[in-house]
Amino acid sequence: MQYENLTSEKAQYIKDMLNADHEDLEEVLSSIKQKELLSENINDNYEEHLTFGQRMADKIATFGGSRTFILSFLFFLLVWMGFNIALGERAWDEYPFILLNLCLSSIAALQAPIIMMSQNRQAQRDRLRAENDYKVNLKAEIEIRTLHEKLDHLLMKKWQTLMEIQQIQLDILEKTSKDSAPSDSQ
Repeated sequence: MQYENLTSEKAQYIKDMLNADHEDLEEVLSSIKQKELLSENINDNYEEHLTFGQRMADKIATFGGSRTFILSFLFFLLVWMGFNIALGERAWDEYPFILLNLCLSSIAALQAPIIMMSQNRQAQRDRLRAENDYKVNLKAEIEIRTLHEKLDHLLMKKWQTLMEIQQIQLDILEKTSKDSAPSDSQ
């Protein structure tokens, strides 16, 4: 029973995949018939649908992974530790730097989900781009096959024309040789 359900789910999955491929093919064939471009700028369309929070998360993730952030944060850490070591017992965060560790943990806890959200959106954008590339490549393949068929047709037609010309030349040569043969024997 368990395996029968699994088999039917696999069959449904395959049907869904084939339908999706069929829809892509229909879209490509439609674009060929209407002589329109199939490629599109995924980034422009994708950026329009982002919310303010998503754009902000992307900017934070971009800054959080930059050299500027790393160097400035390294500078901040060194200044923090330097001041606390220099102040000795009057320091607000003495040697084990417990407050600094708390700040670093908080930043990491907030930064990690933001980076993950940004990576998920990037993966979604990459999937859209790959789908668009697939459609463009499929259209290009169909167009190239059509061009090959046209070239093959033209070559066959040219070959037939050359054969007809050669046959005419052979007929003329044969007629000329027959016409010149009686005059040689006299």
